[in-house]
Amino acid sequence: MALVKVKPTDADVRIARTVARKTNHRAEVVARGLTWGADEKILLALAAAGWIATRARGEPLRRAGNHALLVAATASVLPHLLKSVFDQTRPDRKTVLGHLNGVSFSGKRQDAFPSGHALHMGALASAAGPLPAGPRRAIRALAVGLCLTRIVVLAHWASDVVAGFAVGALLERTLRLLTGYPAQEEDHADT
Repeated sequence: MALVKVKPTDADVRIARTVARKTNHRAEVVARGLTWGADEKILLALAAAGWIATRARGEPLRRAGNHALLVAATASVLPHLLKSVFDQTRPDRKTVLGHLNGVSFSGKRQDAFPSGHALHMGALASAAGPLPAGPRRAIRALAVGLCLTRIVVLAHWASDVVAGFAVGALLERTLRLLTGYPAQEEDHADT
């Protein structure tokens, strides 16, 4: 049993009701497909592949690979720990209209807070900081877009997504102290 019961805000409830009222089966299928882009198993596999690919490269890329793998692994464990402390019913368990419009059930009933997908995306958006402006903006836009899918499928309240994103960004910044990942753009060319 969790230690803290989290209740959705009035804004959370209004947003979820709007989604439940305005969604349809096609929108839900698309959002469910897109949300896989922020899934911990996929992100861990990509981070591991990236880590392997950077082993024969220069020090800056090896450091980036180390950082990405550590962040992905830590961001995969942290939501599970937090969900053992916090209980919050997912919005998809509180709607009948949404189910009639195509919303399906997500995860465990009481595991709404925080959004693990958003935690991963917050870490990704933060880690993009040292990249050149174009890729940094693209990665951050993708991260925010993938977070929004969690609201569209009613897996999370909007505040769960915001909290998860913020925790992920804070986690990534904290792990930089261990990995030496740069705070600003760095030349990643092998020398």
